Amino acid sequence: MNSTERDGPRPSREELSGVIATVAREAQAFLDGLDDRPARLVRTEDSLRQLKGSLPEEGDGAVVSLQRLIEKGMDAAVGSAGPRCFHFVIGGTTPAALGADWLATALDQMAYAWVSSPLATELEVVSLAWLRELFGLPAEWAGVMTTGATMANFVGLASARQWWGERQEVDIAERGLSGLPQIPVLTGGYIHASAVKSLSMLGAGRSTVRMLSRDNVGRLDVEAMEEALRDLKGAPAILIGNAGEVNAGDFDPIEAMADLADKYGAWLHVDGAFGLFARVSPQTEHLAAGAERAHSVAVDGHKWLNVPYDCGFGFVGDPSLLGRTFAYTAAYLPDPDDPRPNFGSLGPESSRRARSLPVWATLCAYGRAGYRRMVEGHIALAQRLGRLVDEAPDLERLAYVTLNIVCFRYNPGGLSEDQLNDLNERLGEAILADGRFYAGATQYGGKTALRPAIVNWRTREEHVDQFVAVVRELGAQIFEGLLNQDRQRKS
Repeated sequence: MNSTERDGPRPSREELSGVIATVAREAQAFLDGLDDRPARLVRTEDSLRQLKGSLPEEGDGAVVSLQRLIEKGMDAAVGSAGPRCFHFVIGGTTPAALGADWLATALDQMAYAWVSSPLATELEVVSLAWLRELFGLPAEWAGVMTTGATMANFVGLASARQWWGERQEVDIAERGLSGLPQIPVLTGGYIHASAVKSLSMLGAGRSTVRMLSRDNVGRLDVEAMEEALRDLKGAPAILIGNAGEVNAGDFDPIEAMADLADKYGAWLHVDGAFGLFARVSPQTEHLAAGAERAHSVAVDGHKWLNVPYDCGFGFVGDPSLLGRTFAYTAAYLPDPDDPRPNFGSLGPESSRRARSLPVWATLCAYGRAGYRRMVEGHIALAQRLGRLVDEAPDLERLAYVTLNIVCFRYNPGGLSEDQLNDLNERLGEAILADGRFYAGATQYGGKTALRPAIVNWRTREEHVDQFVAVVRELGAQIFEGLLNQDRQRKS
């Protein structure tokens, strides 16, 4: 009798071949059918119910448990890796990134410092340098990989907070914010919730943010921002520019903000979660002009770079600030003066996955030209979607197609704004419930709208065309239902 038979299942080397074979087989089948798979299946609750229950006293072993997960759980997985996902600006995963990410899991590296993983650390150095080249950022800037744009914003704004404190002759990372005045934070209405969340976590507070907008969609009022800076009478401030807002893909005037930062001695942070990729193509690089003049920049990897969740990058112009902001020392840890990379002391996370492997692999596999072609292809698809919306008598585009997001609504005519908002709110819910595509509703200038975002390398023209057809089909059904309700009330 072996130990497994005597004591019940426990991890064993003998399980590995079965685990690898099972997952490889099922992953291949999933990926083979991903282009045609609905973005969201409707059997979610039934599927999840079969995975619940009490913790088993005796487990079933690795292969049996994985098979149960595959058989019972896959229907509850959103098709976010596929070409029909237009929600939340979610990218897919390139083949090179997928392979390297599986390898990263198998190697299970701790990407804290050189001593914990020379491979992960060196690839992070190389990948960040390649990304600076891709985005046209200064080579001397420092960078660090994060879980996504939220923590990349945190990196930039934490550095800005440290910079601001040093202007008050205070080391905030050492002493804290107690007794200091409120940090002035100026931005437009395009600021993303992740930047506001970061300011909250940093102790600056959500309410400190002054949104200076010149209209109801959030476009920055540059004159108002300059007036606010002038009123500070030389006191340092933090400016937040937004490269690619999430409802229509529009951009703050980063170049003008950089001019203001230079003139008034302010810190400029640019949130370029997906919009920084505009700089990859000559067609769109003007949209994010001036980002190279910022003091910090945040960008996502699991959006337009198409690497797996989770991944982001925080870049800071003054490399020394990262070390002062995120110092992390102990007797057993590498010396802070070690010339070899120590990313655990340059960002918020100490326990760090080897995100550098998929990032390096996808950049190596497809290069600058490959990403330029992908970005330009997605822009062309967004323009196609915009034309289809314009040509449809029952659809109304609400914003210019600046980059890769198309903001529009279903509008069959003859309805008030309140009725249109109600109809499109129902339409957003219907699209999610229908499952053929994954897209949701938003508020844009007081109007309820759809805002599909195209960032997945798998998405093709037929997916865009089918999406418009589905929106019109579901919109017509909802509209007819509302008309019937109205007829019944009047009868």
